[in-house]
Amino acid sequence: MSAAAPVAKPAPARWVGLDALRGLSIAAMILVNNPGAWGERYQYAPLRHAAWHGCTFTDLVFPTFLFCAGVAIVPALSKKRAAGLPLAPLLEGIGRRVVLLVLFGLLLSAFPLLTFAGDDLLAPLWRTRFPGVLQRIGVCYGIAAVLFLLVTERTLTAVTWACLLGYWALITLVPVPGVGAPDLGGPLTTLQGYVDRAVFGRHIHVKDQYDPEGLLSTIPAVATCLFGVAAGLVLQREPSPQRRLAGLAWRGAALMLLGYAWSHLLPFNKPLWTSSYTVWTAGIATLALGVLASVFEAPGRERFARPLCVYGTNALLVFVGSGMLARVVGRLWTVGEGDQALSAQQWFFRRALLEPIGDPRLASLAYAVTWMLGWYLVLLALFRRGIVLRV
Repeated sequence: MSAAAPVAKPAPARWVGLDALRGLSIAAMILVNNPGAWGERYQYAPLRHAAWHGCTFTDLVFPTFLFCAGVAIVPALSKKRAAGLPLAPLLEGIGRRVVLLVLFGLLLSAFPLLTFAGDDLLAPLWRTRFPGVLQRIGVCYGIAAVLFLLVTERTLTAVTWACLLGYWALITLVPVPGVGAPDLGGPLTTLQGYVDRAVFGRHIHVKDQYDPEGLLSTIPAVATCLFGVAAGLVLQREPSPQRRLAGLAWRGAALMLLGYAWSHLLPFNKPLWTSSYTVWTAGIATLALGVLASVFEAPGRERFARPLCVYGTNALLVFVGSGMLARVVGRLWTVGEGDQALSAQQWFFRRALLEPIGDPRLASLAYAVTWMLGWYLVLLALFRRGIVLRV
């Protein structure tokens, strides 16, 4: 297979638009993952995932971050190829990063690793969820990065659409063992749910049902990452913010229109990561990248992107750190005794926010914003010192 022509080009200057979009998506991820309390009573509709079919603001967050991982492949690997690095160490580096991302994901899933609340000290390990957000990012990044190094841009496009069309046929035509014809109306009658239960057993997000980062749905998630690579190639080719906006805007709009039309045949569904959902969210991310690139990459405007870049620079650290700290204050650290005991998170939410504010949804949002801003201060301190967690 021939190497893709864009790989050999010198890497562009740092893409501030990409940093801003990545920062925006990880900040939104921290916001929606940390409400004061869960459920319709405590969360505004845009800050909840769609119950099954559909696409809310929250359902845009993860695919946008995965899209950004694909965009970032282009300057990172182009720079290394332009420096003359041979293929073997590049592939080794990709493999090492995939392994580390998967291990970080498993660590976060198993945290706190041990428990002293019952008889089984290792209970968190036995209950560890095998699939997950970081695991999916690692696998999709690895596949997209290897393809970027080994095949042409035209082949990347062909692989993207083969993933989407092949997945559509797979989940709608292949019979589900014990069920018969697949029915996407619920997880128990889908091929995705069957495969997750068969491969991972009880180590999935929704026990005995399915995992939203499951095995089969990784196929269209790879396409999400490849859409990011395609957008990165546009940024690499176009020298000015105006041309970048033009190049990405029409692509984003076309993908959104196609995704919306496709949704009438195959509904948007994040847990299943349906092909229509993949195209729709990639279109939104592509358009957003073009807008942010045109806004922040114009001369003298880079500084306005700094708050978003603070979040985007240490995305892995804040995702893992926030997830672990949330479990500490939400499960391990308690206030009070006996029947009156509350987790530290619930104590703060109820006493400091819910009681004075009164409105449960507003109080829950205030907690999430407080959590997000608190982590921003931590990340800002690290940003100023140049401390970044990389894999």
